[in-house]
Amino acid sequence: MEFVAIIPARYASTRFPAKPLAILGGKPVIERVCCQASRVFDHVFVATDDSRIYDTVISCGYSAVMTRADHKSGTDRCYEAFCRCGVKADVVVNIQGDEPFVQPSQLETLKGLFESPETDIATLVKPFSPDTPFERIANPNSPKVVVDDNWNALYFSRSVIPYLRGIEQQQWPASHVYYKHIGLYAFRANVLKAVTSLPQAPLEKAESLEQLRWLSAGYRIKVGVTDVETIGIDTPADLQAAEQFLKTACP
Repeated sequence: MEFVAIIPARYASTRFPAKPLAILGGKPVIERVCCQASRVFDHVFVATDDSRIYDTVISCGYSAVMTRADHKSGTDRCYEAFCRCGVKADVVVNIQGDEPFVQPSQLETLKGLFESPETDIATLVKPFSPDTPFERIANPNSPKVVVDDNWNALYFSRSVIPYLRGIEQQQWPASHVYYKHIGLYAFRANVLKAVTSLPQAPLEKAESLEQLRWLSAGYRIKVGVTDVETIGIDTPADLQAAEQFLKTACP
């Protein structure tokens, strides 16, 4: 089975403009993402609409594809880049351009989910530990997932799901295993083509979570589990935290 990794990267970000080019441990964030992805995949491309990001990626020795500027989601940008990159792959892996600490073990877990021919789309979750404060789980910027007995996603939400009736909220983390969604996706190539043409779904609009569009349309999202904690770069404060994380937790 042939895989290709696509890394969507925008220059314009409301909370942190130019974050793919921010320097982390002496290297641009986007270079670190490319480096991690290249440890697992033979074909890795950055998908961007900005020449500064494109030039940086090329100068670092990696591949990039220029895409349109009007894409509404990273998935749409990912599909255009896949069509342009020239690689005929069975599965397209969408790696966030602001995840410089994505680990090979996570990417290998994602790949392994496609050993089942029934897998249309795959993603990852990380269990919250039982001693996690409820307030951290309740953070709406950290989407949660519930799964069925076969590890297919039932629902994604910014709310805490499931609701534990009759139990004090502060006791919820110790009373049930909650799963944090890790924003990595992989699609069979034909499925990626199909989902990029779907209209927005009411649930997606309500939660502002694109994956709910796919579930609403009947696609199954297979879920893998990782125990690796990483730090995404969403704000300048995240970059400072990532610098410390780089010194203490990463090779």
